[in-house]
Amino acid sequence: MTDLATLPAATDTLMFQEAQQTADVIATQYARNQTTVQALAAELRSNPPPFVVTCARGSSDHAATYGKYLFETQLGIVTASASPSVGSVYEAKQQLRGALYLVISQSGKSPDLLRNASAAADAGARVVAIVNAEDSPLAALADTVIPLHAGPERSVAATKSYLGSLAAILQLAAYWKNEAPLLDALPQLPDSLRAAWQADWSPLTDGLVDAHNLFVLGRGLGLAAAQEAALKFKETCGLHAEAYSSAEVKHGPMALVGPGFPVLCFAQPDETEAGTLALAREFRGRGAQVWVSSEHGDLPLASAPHPACAPLLTVQSFYRAINALALRRGHNPDVPPHLNKVTETV
Repeated sequence: MTDLATLPAATDTLMFQEAQQTADVIATQYARNQTTVQALAAELRSNPPPFVVTCARGSSDHAATYGKYLFETQLGIVTASASPSVGSVYEAKQQLRGALYLVISQSGKSPDLLRNASAAADAGARVVAIVNAEDSPLAALADTVIPLHAGPERSVAATKSYLGSLAAILQLAAYWKNEAPLLDALPQLPDSLRAAWQADWSPLTDGLVDAHNLFVLGRGLGLAAAQEAALKFKETCGLHAEAYSSAEVKHGPMALVGPGFPVLCFAQPDETEAGTLALAREFRGRGAQVWVSSEHGDLPLASAPHPACAPLLTVQSFYRAINALALRRGHNPDVPPHLNKVTETV
């Protein structure tokens, strides 16, 4: 923890400034990547892969969670997460012929992701890299590169690159499906992100200044947002947070919830919303402090052009709130203890 007097103002942190750029980053990304993604999507429609495999770590793996739910709900194609250690440590060969192998990375340099991408290519998979560094070793390995175009990201806490990864997955799914209303949502997303950045989530910031633990809940497409939020609580605020599906939390973990154990719920505006809202009411009935991001909650959710866009808007509003919370708790969100910007695992 740092002396509050030495901390930057909330609007002066790199995290704030970089997260604020997200709408412009995604507008640029969509324009620059349109031809590449449309061509890839056309190939995937004409020669559909038997399944999709994602490979990522950290925030990028949370983006992969979003990809799983998006591909399975919008395209009906089974999507599984590869454990990087299976290929990099155990060196176990996988049967991937014809699969779409989607590797997500900011730096494109982590040795375990590179080994898995190379092994996937050798096994006959189509390797697609979603990566910020276009000149990275991962980009050189891939059959198709979808750049994030996020520019330099100096804060250790990833923001615009994470949301750029979700946006790239959304663009690929929309062009692959090639139907409205998902396609129609793409050009509306940047303005929706700008609205989300202005949302007032100060009740969350005020309520967690002295907290020690919490659960962050989401479900379906919203689970990736909960995973990302829990990570950011830990790395920027020194606050222990765990992410759960609002269905899975009922299988044991919910025994912890009550007075002194707060809960943040991301209610995805789709078929999962009613169940998440009901769980929030149950937890409030136990005396827990609960915040709900929803059109019907106490943390406003910017209007989404499509339900699949909602997790991006939720996280964009959350980033502004978590930046403020970190400073309130005496932490500089740009330089979390013991962490580096680029993590290279084997």
